[in-house]
Amino acid sequence: MDCTNARTLLHGYIDQELDLASMMAIDQHLESCGKCKEIYAQQSTLRSAISQHGEYHTAPAALAERIRAQIGAMEKPAPAPARARRWTWPEFGRWFQVSAAVAATAVVTWTAALQFSAPDLIAEEVISGHARSVLTSHLTDVATSDRHTVKPWLSSKLDFSPRVTDLTTDGFPLAGGRLDYLEGRPVAALVYHRRQHVINLFVWPDTKADKVLPVQALSKNGYHLLHWKDDGMTYWAISDLDSAELKDFATKYASAK
Repeated sequence: MDCTNARTLLHGYIDQELDLASMMAIDQHLESCGKCKEIYAQQSTLRSAISQHGEYHTAPAALAERIRAQIGAMEKPAPAPARARRWTWPEFGRWFQVSAAVAATAVVTWTAALQFSAPDLIAEEVISGHARSVLTSHLTDVATSDRHTVKPWLSSKLDFSPRVTDLTTDGFPLAGGRLDYLEGRPVAALVYHRRQHVINLFVWPDTKADKVLPVQALSKNGYHLLHWKDDGMTYWAISDLDSAELKDFATKYASAK
């Protein structure tokens, strides 16, 4: 892939909207092209800033009920006469209220659907990030089991400092770490092994969320995923390990503070 094609597809790459083959092609191009990598970093930083500092407003939960009640209370419009006539303002006003109410209800429903599907969308990004790292053999940017090397390297590239723990004595040796991009921002990816299996642990801050969120499990596309939050950080672990071993990993990681 050349620079022209890579830059044309860069927005789709950042938004995780491309097919796997295109994502892999851009991954390889960015590794060898410093200029495109610089443009990617600039666009990623801009998107991250907009995502973190933009204002988001959610309609009150009772709004949809009030709209439905208003629609139900409105009189049914009389059939139009055979000959054409001009609308009077009260009639036009009533129809305008109905149209506005229906439109507002659609917006509320669409917003609720987006909120409901947000965790699923993040899970898709996690799966894509894990699959790319395995298929392209780009598991680590810094390959070492020394957490005192991995942590400073990631901290120097990110706006936060992830907790890095070597779990070799628990059967989950640390292989290293890399930078990744999820939920509209750069994140840390800690890589662990379990026999021949790879575990990607994605970590990033979540200041808007509750301080603690219990572990939630999900299985999709042949992968097991675990999601939890602790001390203002979001964690997503993914692997093709069986769910019991992945839960054991999450328990060992969380308890190794």
